[in-house]
Amino acid sequence: MSALPITTLFFRIGAVSKTTGIPVSTLRIWETRYGAFSPVKTEGNQRLYEEHDVSKAILLKQLAREGHAISAIAHLDLAQLRRMSNVQNSAPRPSVVQGQPLTLAVVGLSMANRIESQKFATVLQPHKIRVTDVLTDLSAAATAVLSEQSQVLLIKVNTLQTAVQATIQALIQKHPFAQTIVIYNFAPEAVVQAMKFSGLIVRREPISDSELAELIQSVLFVDPARAQEFGTSGTVISSRKYSEDTLARVAGISTNVLCECPRHVAELISQLASFEEYSQECLNKNADDAHLHAYLRSISGSARSLFENALEKIAQHEGIDLNERPSPTYRQSSRKAPSGS
Repeated sequence: MSALPITTLFFRIGAVSKTTGIPVSTLRIWETRYGAFSPVKTEGNQRLYEEHDVSKAILLKQLAREGHAISAIAHLDLAQLRRMSNVQNSAPRPSVVQGQPLTLAVVGLSMANRIESQKFATVLQPHKIRVTDVLTDLSAAATAVLSEQSQVLLIKVNTLQTAVQATIQALIQKHPFAQTIVIYNFAPEAVVQAMKFSGLIVRREPISDSELAELIQSVLFVDPARAQEFGTSGTVISSRKYSEDTLARVAGISTNVLCECPRHVAELISQLASFEEYSQECLNKNADDAHLHAYLRSISGSARSLFENALEKIAQHEGIDLNERPSPTYRQSSRKAPSGS
């Protein structure tokens, strides 16, 4: 047997079975009878599956549950299976609340496998998500043409360095997602803080399925009529539009027409953004209260977004320039978070 590439993750058939919930015997039948997989074989004749095989197994299981015959879909590639799954999932189901599903573009096969698993769908109820695109890594994402504009970009990286941060920012500028969530294993604190300060949601592994579900729910706009249920209106809270420097500049502008409105609104946005970030940190640290902090983060983010819209109207009326002015160096926020959780 030839040497295995060290950059490729391989999984034994037992691990694939545990991840997907598909019995080992079924995986073997799908492979030998229908040619669904082509695993690498070790010298000891052990099957080794790659991440894309795990993705395919998850999708085959979902589609088979919907009534598709394995013999008819086993030969399809991941992109074809995902398109079929998205069409199937777009149909209304009695168990799902009204409203459009949250759309996700996912970078990282391992993260896509988690999101598309039946286990994660159960954890995320009553909300529904639809994965529109899966990119293997950031390099593939940088040159990819997305099938549609998703609301949220979900990224999984091992190491979060300055170069990776720049690649992510370029991807966001190319595709204006409403929100971006980055899950990482290792990163310098300065890079993490810079990304958080620019409006991204950044979380370090390990993160459980329930925590990941709360993280995704925290970017959804809260419907006040269903606040107790943490219902959603099908929209996503946009990331921050204005930096602390811009808000401070606006707050310092003297105006005679609207009295102190620009200053008050700019200060409110800064305070709401501070509490939004604080609630996100609490969500990360306190798993037992994750649902509450996801709700608080959503409430503060919704209010911040509404006041940003108000600031734009004020700026238009007063002729105030809201364009960001580049800073020569990154300056960490001096805002102090409230004490306690």
